Amino acid sequence: MHPSTLAKRGTVLLFLAIAAFYFYALGHLPLVGPDEPRYAQVAREMLLRGDLITPTLGGHTWFEKPALLYWMMIASFKLFGVSEWTARLPSAISGLLTVAAVFVVGRQLELVKDEENKLRGYAPWSAIAAATTIGIVAFSQAVSFDILLTMTITWALAFYILYVLREDSEANEKPRGWLLAGFYIFLGLSLLAKGLAGIVLPVGIIGVYHIFQRELPGKKIFFSVFWGLPLALAVAALWYAPVISRHGWLFIDQFFIQHHFARYISDKYHHSQPVYFYLLVVPLLALPWTAFLFNGLLQLKSWLWHAKVGDRANQGLGRLMTFALAWFIFPLIFFSFSGSKLPGYILPIAPAVALIVGGQLIRLRSNSGSWPLRLTAVVSLIFAFGSLAYSWRTGNWSLTTASLLAAPLFASGCFPFLFPRKQAASAAFMAAMTIVTMIVVMYRVAPTFADDQSSRRLLQLAGARGYSQTAIYGMQRSDRTSEFYAAGRVVYGADGEPILYQGANQVFEECRKRGETLLTFVPIRDVNQFSEMSSPADVIGSNDRYAIVAVCTR
Repeated sequence: MHPSTLAKRGTVLLFLAIAAFYFYALGHLPLVGPDEPRYAQVAREMLLRGDLITPTLGGHTWFEKPALLYWMMIASFKLFGVSEWTARLPSAISGLLTVAAVFVVGRQLELVKDEENKLRGYAPWSAIAAATTIGIVAFSQAVSFDILLTMTITWALAFYILYVLREDSEANEKPRGWLLAGFYIFLGLSLLAKGLAGIVLPVGIIGVYHIFQRELPGKKIFFSVFWGLPLALAVAALWYAPVISRHGWLFIDQFFIQHHFARYISDKYHHSQPVYFYLLVVPLLALPWTAFLFNGLLQLKSWLWHAKVGDRANQGLGRLMTFALAWFIFPLIFFSFSGSKLPGYILPIAPAVALIVGGQLIRLRSNSGSWPLRLTAVVSLIFAFGSLAYSWRTGNWSLTTASLLAAPLFASGCFPFLFPRKQAASAAFMAAMTIVTMIVVMYRVAPTFADDQSSRRLLQLAGARGYSQTAIYGMQRSDRTSEFYAAGRVVYGADGEPILYQGANQVFEECRKRGETLLTFVPIRDVNQFSEMSSPADVIGSNDRYAIVAVCTR
């Protein structure tokens, strides 16, 4: 069989394996935290009302995020029903499309032929790096606007850099206008994915790239703004136009002023972190390829030089690495100075990490640049022994779980030292073992922690005790999962937010006013207060943080 045919089949098999991993066990864990259940519930309410314009939560308008993810979840719910799996399906698809965009960019670079064939394998290696990067994997397994924004920005920037790289291809293909059209369409989709960040990030990245290149965009790119920007706005207007028409200043104030500008310049939403926060987060999101990322960043001067001089292969790779560097730097600086910081904000740099790592991984064919490989192996061994030590000292994991977790990490750490001349094979083995490790985490480790972060089991216990229709009064701020699992039963205040738990007296007083039994989530430390009150209270069950209590009227 011809080598090119084998390569194509290998690429298809690789993508199918990655897709199977991304779709695997999407519904295994309950929705957790404050965001996943709320996003899923907003989509469900829009579906039930048949309204694709106004997001609501508990019947109240909820203008925190734009509509694209809700639309994707609505489609998923209609096709497969409402569940954790279908709520997370759009995120998994977004993760796969992000990996696909990285591959497409890498494939264009491979078309730049050279005598040494030094760019062969860049596309699959970059895709493997993207597909196994912890940040992309983790957010692809959750209901997340961040992975959706990452996908739309990645495709927007992919179209732009493809337009630039076409000039370096062997066939001397001329850049086509449809590439710029693709850039502007995905710019509009990015606005629908997560608001103004969808245009600030790609435009800022492109600007930094041209500063690094010390050149202005070409005339065609410059004049494309006059037709491309209206195209992007037309795509975004699919939702922004009707929602502004329907809700006017209420939407503008809540969406743009409160959730964009106030969120960026202040700590209004209580997500304050030091300015160096993302310098700590990025190395974690880049695992297991962090050492390769650092090595690529250390070659900054070399990439900037190769982007201007050398053969066409070096120039093409240099241009792409310079673009990836701008893609890495601009979001890092932009979000570091935000008053509100969450780990997911920085996720859009993950494809840039993959492109930089891919440039390092192709060097392993010649057994050069091996120190990142050895360091990665050492880190894997540290995590392997650390998981066993954690299990032994805390007892939070069984020895079986710790052993299952340590085994792929240990194998990944030993391979490069046992086979020092097979560096490319070692990297591929590490990628495979990363997937195995994540599957073990999903099935053996995460359920224990997820139970503490979700009300699903507690509400199931309450339902079995006859409280399946009882109203929920007095939620916990850090656990909003009952807004999905007990939808329609959560008591909201006049401000559109659920009534939060303020103490046993508050709950008993509300029971007396309503003349009915209520369910409430109570911190473990407060459970004894209910046994001391005059009205009967039924402690149904608990996790490590909260108990669910039925407060009854006499």
